[in-house]
Amino acid sequence: MARGWRVLDATTFEGVVGGGRGRLTFAAPGKQEDSVPAEDVAVILLGQRVSLDSAALHYAAKHDVALLFADWRGVPFGGLYPWSDHSRVGARHLAQAQLSLPRRKNAWGQIIRAKVTGQANVLAEVDPQGARQLRQLVNQVRSGDPGNTEGVAARFYWSRLFQSVRRFTRDQDGEDPLNGMLNYGYTVLRGFGIRAVLGAGLSPSIGIFHRGRSNFFNLVDDLIEPFRPAIDSVVVGLGSCCSLEDAETKRSVVAAATQQFCDDGTRIPAVLDDLAQQFGRYAEGDRSQLAVLAWPGVPRAVRVVDDGEE
Repeated sequence: MARGWRVLDATTFEGVVGGGRGRLTFAAPGKQEDSVPAEDVAVILLGQRVSLDSAALHYAAKHDVALLFADWRGVPFGGLYPWSDHSRVGARHLAQAQLSLPRRKNAWGQIIRAKVTGQANVLAEVDPQGARQLRQLVNQVRSGDPGNTEGVAARFYWSRLFQSVRRFTRDQDGEDPLNGMLNYGYTVLRGFGIRAVLGAGLSPSIGIFHRGRSNFFNLVDDLIEPFRPAIDSVVVGLGSCCSLEDAETKRSVVAAATQQFCDDGTRIPAVLDDLAQQFGRYAEGDRSQLAVLAWPGVPRAVRVVDDGEE
């Protein structure tokens, strides 16, 4: 059964999110109640002035909806996720923990090749010569990326991607417009990654490369790497004149995480689901190698998703 893909941005919504008859409802004082089918929803971004009733929590868990809580800036910092009902959850957790170092290195190498290829495809839209140089680095990626080609590629990529912005520096805590849009898009993408990993019966804390002691989502941060360029592509199109303070810009960044990823129309959440399932089979020894897709870099019109409020 297909899983929901819609992202509802309720970070500025003031009212009660509830549920009933298979739908999630949004009731604001003095306004007509809105509702959407729970089975269509993947992620809901919740602001500080939202109240959740028990029915909303019930429907979110039943229909595999991730609830992300945002701070005063509208940036998510935590969430609630349904438990996995995968039939091999115990076996997969054990397989992850026992995955050999060579196989971990092989998987990481495939992920980094896809990520750098995607970055080159994004860069091609603004700097074709730089993109050619970046593609040369893809061939240098070895199992486990011992030469840190990922880091080398990242420094070059960010130095050329926003050439019109003086002294742009990529900062995961940056609050300037460009970093703000990138970080916000990555956070929404991470929400889809968490849902994909849990849905595949995997332990999100047992990563391939990421090993942070306090990071409960190491594996998620590994698997979303090839999808980050899809967010970058949209932010490049928006430019430094835009920011998350503009509602339309914010909706476009949210929608970037659900856009089409493959030529056959498959969207990012579905491709992430497939990669997580692939990794589960890889960890258990049913696959010899991961098949990781790269962002093609073809300019796409990002469809703005309903934000759950009128």
